[in-house]
Amino acid sequence: MAVPLMPKATAVWLVENTSLTFEQIAEFCGLHPLEVQAIADGEVATQMLGLDPVANGQTAAEEIERCQADPAGRLKLSPLAVPQQFVRHKGPRYTPISKRQDKPDAIMYVLRSHPELSDAQISKLIGTTKPTISAVRDRTHWNSTNIKPRHPVGLGLCTLDELDQAVARSLRTKGRPAEAEAGREESESVET
Repeated sequence: MAVPLMPKATAVWLVENTSLTFEQIAEFCGLHPLEVQAIADGEVATQMLGLDPVANGQTAAEEIERCQADPAGRLKLSPLAVPQQFVRHKGPRYTPISKRQDKPDAIMYVLRSHPELSDAQISKLIGTTKPTISAVRDRTHWNSTNIKPRHPVGLGLCTLDELDQAVARSLRTKGRPAEAEAGREESESVET
C-alpha cells in the first residue's frame, strides 16, 4: 500500500490537528498504532515538525472530515500523491565499484548455462564489453584462475526478467520457441 512521503511527520500533524483515531492515522501513514500513540503521548518525534497532508496534496480536507465523522472510515492517499514509476533508460547503466569484480563470474555462468546468448546480448545484460567476454571464454582474462561461475541475478547485475527475456529472444531468433527448449531440458533431466 502506498504511504505518504514523510509518514512520521504526517502522523505528527494528524495527531495534533485532527480527531482521527490512532488506527486511522497508523493505517494512512503505514505505522503501527502504538507508534502513533507514542507520538500523541510525546514519547516519539517530540521535536519533529508536522507535515500537512492536505497542503502537500496527499489527501483532501473533505477526506479527513469524512474519516473524523466515521471512526471506521479509512483515509485514502490521493492518486496524484503517488510518484510515477521509474522508467529505465536504454543507455549504459552504472555498476557500483563493489560489484565490478563480480562481472567475470557472471559472464562465466552465462556462457556455461546459456550458450545460445550472443556476445552482444551478454554485454547488454551484464553491462560489460565484448573483449571481456572473449577473454573469459578463452581463459585469457587476467584473473581467470579465480573466476567461479555465479548467477548474475544473485550478484545483482541484472534481473531475472531481463535474463529470461534475453534467453527467449535468443531462442526465437534461432528458430526454437522457449517453451520447446524448456521441455527439452526437462526431458533431458528426467533421462539422467
